[in-house]
This record gives sequence, C-alpha cells and structure tokens, in this order.
Amino acid sequence: MSVPVLRPGRPGDEVTLSELALRSKGHWGYSPEFLKACRAELTVRPDQLPDVVVAEVDGAIAGFRLLVADGATAELDALFVDPPFIGSGVGGMLLAEVLATARAHGIQLIGLDADPGAEAFYARSGARTTGLTPSGSIPGRVLPRMEFDLRA
Repeated sequence: MSVPVLRPGRPGDEVTLSELALRSKGHWGYSPEFLKACRAELTVRPDQLPDVVVAEVDGAIAGFRLLVADGATAELDALFVDPPFIGSGVGGMLLAEVLATARAHGIQLIGLDADPGAEAFYARSGARTTGLTPSGSIPGRVLPRMEFDLRA
C-alpha cells in the first residue's frame, strides 16, 4: 500500500464521504437499523467541505476528518476510515493532521463525541474522557465526550 496523501475536501466529495462514514461505522458490527438511524447524522453536506481533509491511497479515498473551529476551540465532528484501510495508519495520520492543524491555528481545545469503540484510539493520542453525551441519532444511547487539551 502506498503512503496516504492528504488533500482538502472538494465539491462532489460529499456523497462518497457520507457512504464511507456509514461503511466505517458498519465495520464495527452495528445493525442495518442502527446505521439507517445514523444516516442523517453521518451525511457530509456541501457546506462542510471547507472543513474536511481527505486521505487518499493510490487515488482512492481511504478516510476523512471534519474539524470545525470556533476561535480557540474546535469540534472534531467526524474522523472515519474506510474498512479496507482500518489498521493501516490512515486514522492515525488524519488525527495527527487534526492536532497539527489545530496547534497551527492557535486552537487550545478540541472536543469530540466518540463512538464507544473509538474511545481507546483517541485516548492513546492524548484525549481524555470528560463525560457522556446523548447520541444525536439513537434515543437513549450515550457517547463518550472527549477532549484534546492543547494548552500544555
């Protein structure tokens, strides 16, 4: 496998990225009903593309992240890797880019609502769990609320 290349999101990527997000979520054994309930929340909109970075491997989209900044804080709204690339380092590369971009722009705190299966991934990179957040898709489900504190 070639080294992933990062590029900005481009008009027309939104459908491909939305389907990738659903495949990535589905990789972790969620039911078709669960994924259907998550579809709207995992859909990338055209107006979000300026905040998207895409990872490509040999011209194929392997993953993406969506980071929305607001002054000294930011929200990591999405970080997904296509199942064939899970475990290949694409996710780590995207997360490293998030942290580097945030630091370069003076962002001090990045928040995220992690999938429970991804909590350890973020923790290994320095995020800490600060509480629980209700799922935007599944009533009664809660997600680990995490943050990267970049002030240190």
